[in-house]
Amino acid sequence: MAPTLRLAISSKGAYEEATLRFLESAGLPVWRPNPRQYVGRISGLEGVDVLFQRTEDIVHKVADGSVDLGITGYDLVAEHASDNPDVLVVLDDLGFRRCELVLAVPEGWLDITTMADLADLSVDFKRSGRTLRVATKFPNLTRDFLYRNGVHYFSLVDAHGALEVAPALGHADIIADLTETGVTLRENRLRILEGGVILRAQACLIASRRGLRQASEKLERARSILELIEARLRARHYRVITANVRGESEAAVAERITANVAIAGQQGPTLSRVYPKFPDAGCTWYEVRIIVPRDLLLHAIDHLRQVGSSDITVNSPDYVFAQRCESYDRLCEAVEHEP
Repeated sequence: MAPTLRLAISSKGAYEEATLRFLESAGLPVWRPNPRQYVGRISGLEGVDVLFQRTEDIVHKVADGSVDLGITGYDLVAEHASDNPDVLVVLDDLGFRRCELVLAVPEGWLDITTMADLADLSVDFKRSGRTLRVATKFPNLTRDFLYRNGVHYFSLVDAHGALEVAPALGHADIIADLTETGVTLRENRLRILEGGVILRAQACLIASRRGLRQASEKLERARSILELIEARLRARHYRVITANVRGESEAAVAERITANVAIAGQQGPTLSRVYPKFPDAGCTWYEVRIIVPRDLLLHAIDHLRQVGSSDITVNSPDYVFAQRCESYDRLCEAVEHEP
């Protein structure tokens, strides 16, 4: 019997809900017998267990091979496994749970606005016998960032819970913490330093080199998941435009559409003859379908109008599949080769 592929996702409130919505949108709906059970499955996909885990534990379980795939925050991967060869980042941006890891100082520190100011302050602190204290849950990323920006005299304060109150309570001078909008920082009278963004992060998909190498059958099951997620993510960048164009022939209409190569579809337009409800002698209509990048949508509409189009409609594709699943190819190559 082929081994079961184990996919770990967050069991934590909003993160769990966002992950489940994302998987369902990709055609991978997760079924869970009841909220107190920590194992579910993906409807229609045999041989895959979905394990509900603490978000911060997922990286470690992927690293030790106890799960094969995991969806978690890129911030946690960067903090705990950036140099671990057994943790492979397969898709680094799943498009949800975006946030930034930032350095924030008290609003009252009017003279401290940049990283250079902070470096000078740490020197002043040292001269006066003090140490700049930085509260954070991300010591590795914070330490590296401070050193890279010339801040050499500091101590890291291991903190849990709401870091925003640490300066007010006197537990630390500044904080390095995650923020999505900055509202909580401002409400706690903290300000992000200019150049103080340590990391921009979002949900990502990671894989266990160790776990997948031990059972090649799991790779084929992973392919089903990657195919759908990759095609879903790619589809977000495209729109499908349908329009009716009057012309002398298919070739003549195609020539007018492809006059602007950038918005003439991925390979070119698809044309089919329209049989009008009210035939007009000497007039032939063709339906034109093109797929264009989302950011070129209005340019494509303008072009279609210029060549005589009407009845223009736009739809978003559910999936856009490439000739090959690029993330699966990368994963296979990474699993097969020694780090």
